[in-house]
Amino acid sequence: MGVAIVVPGHGSFRPGGRYRITDRCLRVLAAAERLAAAIEPDAVVLSGWSPVAGPSEAEQMRDAWCGPDVELVLEPTARITAENASRTLPLLLELGIDRAEVVCALPHLPRTRFFFRRLYAGRGLATGFHPVRAAPRPGAIAWELAALPVAPRQLRAARAELARART
Repeated sequence: MGVAIVVPGHGSFRPGGRYRITDRCLRVLAAAERLAAAIEPDAVVLSGWSPVAGPSEAEQMRDAWCGPDVELVLEPTARITAENASRTLPLLLELGIDRAEVVCALPHLPRTRFFFRRLYAGRGLATGFHPVRAAPRPGAIAWELAALPVAPRQLRAARAELARART
C-alpha cells in the first residue's frame, strides 16, 4: 500500500473568457510540491474541471508542477469539493493507496475535511490535511460559509455516485 497527495483545484475566469487556476491554487500546488519532496508519495492526484473549452484545473496544475518526479494522476471532471473527494477515491484505490494527504487553502479546510474524511474513511483510506495559510479574501470566506448548508446534500450525491460506480 502507499501514500498519495491530493490537490483539489480552484479556478476563475480571466479577461477574454479564459478559465485559469488562481494564484491561491498555485500556492496550494507549491505546498503540495514541498510536501511531495518531504514524504515521497507514490502519486499526486490533481483534481478539477473547466467549465469551458480548454485545459481543466487538473491539467493546468500538472503543467505548473515543479515538484519532484512523481506520478501525476489527473481527475479533470470535479466541479465541487464533494466531487473532488468522490472522483479521486477510485483512482487512489486503483493505485493501491491507503493514505491520502490532502492539500487545500485554509478557508477551504472545513468543507474539505467534511467530504474527504467521510468518503475516504468509508473505503478504508486514512486521510491527513495540510492547509495552506494565506490571507483569505473576504469573498473566499463568504463563499465557504454559503456552501456549508448544501454540504450534506452534496455528500449524499457523492455517495450515490460512488455506489453507482461500484455496481
